[in-house]
Amino acid sequence: MQVSGSAFLITGGSSGLGGACAQTLRRGGATIVIADLQEPGQEVQDDPAFRFVRTDVTCAQQVAAAVREAVQPDGAGPLRGLINCAGIAVANKILARGAPHDLDLFRKTIDVNLIGTFNAIRLAAAAMATNEPDGDGQRGVIINTASIAAFEGQMGQAAYAASKGAVASMTLPVARDLADCGVRVVTIAPGLFQTPMMDAFPQKVRDGLTRQTVFPKRFGRPDEFAALALHIVENPMLNGQVIRLDGAVRMQAR
Repeated sequence: MQVSGSAFLITGGSSGLGGACAQTLRRGGATIVIADLQEPGQEVQDDPAFRFVRTDVTCAQQVAAAVREAVQPDGAGPLRGLINCAGIAVANKILARGAPHDLDLFRKTIDVNLIGTFNAIRLAAAAMATNEPDGDGQRGVIINTASIAAFEGQMGQAAYAASKGAVASMTLPVARDLADCGVRVVTIAPGLFQTPMMDAFPQKVRDGLTRQTVFPKRFGRPDEFAALALHIVENPMLNGQVIRLDGAVRMQAR
């Protein structure tokens, strides 16, 4: 899939993993539409190759507006890619001091991480399906973000692991659904990455997590996630896969 001259929609693209993907694709000559609740930094706002649409990914109308921004015929190029990075992380045990897990918190986690991802997939795929195919018959590529918690969720991660496990599980059926349209679907399951979400954890917790990583013994950098996303975009044989990007970490129970 050609990056230069194409438009990419990135949910959660104002910072963290999504922000790194936005910068990497921008350097490749793409136009980027950032769909996020948080505005990007001033440097991004001043770059005409970036557009920002304030977006709650659980809202069909707001995601549809972001897709329309990406496909409007003003020189941006066809919408060739969607990268889903919007998400939230919560920690709540099923029973904490005798109190049951907050049901609304579980529901919100599913709404943002799973339903928000699916919402963007279905609307962006409909737009990509109208593209002219390239030499391989490709019309677009979708990259989702799961987590290693999908496979080794820790204590207190029932909601988060359920949401990310569902994103991983739907990768292959969605890729099969979209095969006739020439749209590929791949999910990245990152391990421990230095993001604003991770910054919210106490230093003691982050140090303990780092010790569990096999090699390299550090958090991943957002640009390393973006490098894999770029490779997925450019490699047409990557489809229907969930790729762990985790330094060989296998999370313990706590």
